Amino acid sequence: MPANLTPQYLAAEQRFKDAVTLQEKTAALEEMMALIPKHKGTEKMRADLRRRLAKLRSESEKKHGVSKASSMYSVQREGAGQVVLVGGPNVGKSSLLKNLSHATPEIGAYPFTTRLPQPGMMPFENIQIQLVDMPAMDPSTYEPWMGGIVRQADMAMLIADLSADEMLDGIESVLALLESANIQLSGKPDSGGGRDTAVWRHAILVANKCDDIKAAGRLEILREFFASRFDIIPASTASGEGLDSLRKKLFEDLDVVRIYTKIPGKKADLSGSPFVLKHGSTVLDAARAVHREFVHSLKFAKLWSSEKSRRPVRLNGQMVERTYQLEDGDILELHI
Repeated sequence: MPANLTPQYLAAEQRFKDAVTLQEKTAALEEMMALIPKHKGTEKMRADLRRRLAKLRSESEKKHGVSKASSMYSVQREGAGQVVLVGGPNVGKSSLLKNLSHATPEIGAYPFTTRLPQPGMMPFENIQIQLVDMPAMDPSTYEPWMGGIVRQADMAMLIADLSADEMLDGIESVLALLESANIQLSGKPDSGGGRDTAVWRHAILVANKCDDIKAAGRLEILREFFASRFDIIPASTASGEGLDSLRKKLFEDLDVVRIYTKIPGKKADLSGSPFVLKHGSTVLDAARAVHREFVHSLKFAKLWSSEKSRRPVRLNGQMVERTYQLEDGDILELHI
């Protein structure tokens, strides 16, 4: 009997394969257990997941004495997605975090001000996106846990400093460090810049300090070298230029959809927080996000398209299949 594994399960399985720490592996396995379809075709897989999960928890208990130190170098995922900021010394990562989110990182005009990962929540319309500031990536200070955080993130912001003469060297140094950790950053998986076996993480290139007097010329150089590999977003924390475009770009590249639910016979409440799902999610995935038991008890669903719908015909309360693919802004009425 086929397992019929969902895209969400396969994504969790990939997170398990990419995980570095026991905490990351355990979290991914727990998510796989929650997402795997429960039928005869998955009995052996579920038994194997339970065995692996028990083994990881046992290992975690043995290493309990170092768990506090390990937690210093990990960030629990929150919000609609996790975006890690990477760059060399003094490129302005902490200033970007402060200006894009409500975080208050230490900011200094000297290298290596940031020593631990620093999270902050960036508001975008009606959702929150988690940003994680990182210590500067430099050959003299790079540690393996830094690559671990990049691996677990949904995407990365690679920061270039348009005020620095050594701008290109700084970017190449960061990319080389990550590639030595078998991590490739690029705007698309096949755009080059890493080994075939490397873990790929989607990234955009933020051309920071675009208000600098020499920024225009350096921006053209940056585009000449990296436009084929990354989407480049000029920005300045001093003037605020490009920050709104950057917020929108991060949302778009996370590739998620916002789904609202309504009670039969009542209007949809669009003022609350939507359910955030990966692009390609179905009605059944949305039902699971509302409550796990709804997967088994869902009888049918009705759907209302948003005004921005890309469908040929907008839906206005039509009944849809459990496998129907959702769009950003869809409103679902689940009948249990």
